[in-house]
Formats: sequence, structure tokens, C-alpha cells
Amino acid sequence: MTTQIQANRALFDEVMVPNYAPSAVIPVRGQGSHVWDQNEKQYIDFAGGIAVNCLGHCHPNLVAALKEQGEKIWHLSNVMTNEPALRLAKKLVDNTFAEKVYFANSGGEANEAAFKLARRWALDVHGAEKTQIISFKQAFHGRTFFTVTVGGQEAYSDGFGPKPGDIVHAEYNNLDSVKALISAKTCAVVMEPLQGEGGIISPTDAFVKGVRELCNEHNALLVFDEVQTGVGRLGALYAYMELGVTPDILTTAKALGGGFPIGAMITTTAIAKHLKIGTHGSTYGGNPLACAVGEAAFDTVNTPEVLNGVKAKAELYKAGLNEINEKYHVFAEIRGKGLLIGAVLTEKYQGQAKAFLMKAMDEGVMVLVAGANIIRFAPSLVIPDEDIEEGLARFEKAVASMVNT
Repeated sequence: MTTQIQANRALFDEVMVPNYAPSAVIPVRGQGSHVWDQNEKQYIDFAGGIAVNCLGHCHPNLVAALKEQGEKIWHLSNVMTNEPALRLAKKLVDNTFAEKVYFANSGGEANEAAFKLARRWALDVHGAEKTQIISFKQAFHGRTFFTVTVGGQEAYSDGFGPKPGDIVHAEYNNLDSVKALISAKTCAVVMEPLQGEGGIISPTDAFVKGVRELCNEHNALLVFDEVQTGVGRLGALYAYMELGVTPDILTTAKALGGGFPIGAMITTTAIAKHLKIGTHGSTYGGNPLACAVGEAAFDTVNTPEVLNGVKAKAELYKAGLNEINEKYHVFAEIRGKGLLIGAVLTEKYQGQAKAFLMKAMDEGVMVLVAGANIIRFAPSLVIPDEDIEEGLARFEKAVASMVNT
């Protein structure tokens, strides 16, 4: 007989490791851009599972792929390959600069693979002295010890003992700071083509092209972390496609599975060959179930209708947020690209992004933060316009509540 367990917020404190502090709201079902909690309260989802649910909740294409593959085969070891993995890899290669694909379970794992590959490539091609990795302050690349050290936020990397070495941090959008660090010993420069966790900061044209030129000059690889920006989030399949710069290695996850855990590292044949048999691996990476869902998500997003729609919906968001700001004067800036948007709080409301998030939940709209001073929006790429309008109306009530508190 199955024991009936009351799954409430108090149970989290009882049984879960306390590294998260989740809301009291426990969602139980979703459809499109709508989510319902245990009490049947409905929310409009502007958070997208942190830019993961690129097609909203329970999109029919993803549900169909999951059901179909779920009745075939779920998992194999990497002693064998499988059809969904091969199909998805082929589509990634055909639609990007890449020639080779490595599958993992998450963005952090994809980045771990990318950084290890960069170091291995440098060792094989240039020798043992070429080990330096340059990243950027306020960057975020995952939570493994290697990736959190490459990430530029000490709050995430401190407190675990000695860190992986030869990792330094420049300032985003400051090319001179990169020039001051890069040398013949640099094996890679790692960057987000739009900083997410670091504040929804877009690169300048001169900066991103200048970083590419510096990498070429010093025989260093350019690694783009597109975990958050990839698979349509900014209005192109991958952000690099609209920057006029091609990386040597790119990582992708989040939206790649539309909510199902999957990540990938993609690169060229010349670089990929340095991950020889046995040098890296992932038990679940490239499993058939994840790749089948990933293929369905990729196919659904990679259309002119969806990608162009992202840009149109972004304008709706920005116009709506600017209208709210004209009334309440809480934002210093609305920034970002595509459907990765940041509303930067004014001096008066510094440090209160989480409070805005909680007020928004009370009004029935789910948003995110990017640090203590920025409210972040990363909804479904196919969110209906009427849901944007209704969600913004609810968000305005939250803003009014904050201002009038």
C-alpha cells in the first residue's frame, strides 16, 4: 500500500538540503504560458524555468516526442549510440558553424566539457604552458567547481577550498581589460554573448569582435556560453549568428530540451579530435529520451515564424514595461535582447528585485531576478500576445503595490 505524503513547503525544510529557498507556491500543472498551483491559483509564466521552457508547458510537439520515445528505449550506455542522438547532432551541425557534437545533461556539464577540451587542445597543440583561461567578472557558467571558478562571481565559488588554477577575469565590454590579461599562455577566452546572471548586459560590436581578434592573435580559442542565449532566446537560433563573430566552441542547454534535461558542446573537427576515447564522458549524456525531446524542441523553434516572433514579442514587452515605468518610475533602464529582458531598478529600489518578484507572484505572474537590482523576464518564445498583455497588467499591479507600500 502506497503511503500518502503531503507535499507542501514544510516538507521541503524537512527532507531537502537547504541550498535553495523556494517559494511557498508549489505548481502542479502547466499549459502553454499558464501554471496552476496546489490551490488552483493560476499564474502567467514570464520566467520560463530560467529560460528553459522555450515552448511553454506541455507543448504538444514535446509531449508527443516524449510519449513516442518513452515507449521505445530510454537509456543506453555510451558503448552504443542511438538514433535520436544522431539525428539531433546532425541538425546541430547542419544549422551552425560546428562539425562535431558532445552531449551532456546540463549547461554546467556542457561548459565543463568545453573548458576541459580547450585545455586539452592547448596541451596537445601548443604545450604545457598554455593553460590560462580568461573569463569575465559577473559571468555565470555553471556550478561544478571548474565552471563556478571560471564564472566571475566569488559568492558562488568561495568557501570550497583551493580553486582550479590559471583562471582570470576581465571586465565585460572592456576590451582593454582583456588585452591586459591575454598572452601566449592563454588557451581560451570564455564569454556569454549576452551576460545573463551578470545583469542582462549586451556586448558592444567593437568588444565582441575585438575579443575574437585577440583570440586569433594569441592562438586562443573563443568559447561562447550560449546556455541561456541559445535556441532562439534572442531571436536568432544562436546569438553568435547576429554578432558577426564565430566561436571555436559553443555550449547549449536550457531551451535545447524545452524543459527536459540536456546540454551539448559543439565545435570543429580539428578541435574535437583532442577529446580522444576515454578523455571525457557522461553516463546520461546523449540518452535517447533526452535527445528525442531535444530534437522536437529544436525543430519547433528553428523556424522563421518562431524566431521572428521572438523579436516582435520583445518589442511588446519593452513597450509595456516602459509604459509601466512612465507611471511608477521604478526602472533606470529596460535592457536585453529578444526574450531575455532586464528591468534595472532605480537607486530608490536598489536591492529589492526579490521583493518585486514576490509581489508579482502575489498578483499571479512569475518573473525572475538577475542579481539584487534587476528583474528578469525569460518567457516562452511562443507566448501569446494576449498573455504578454495580461501578465504585464498583473506585473503593473505588483509594481504599484511596491511603490505604495
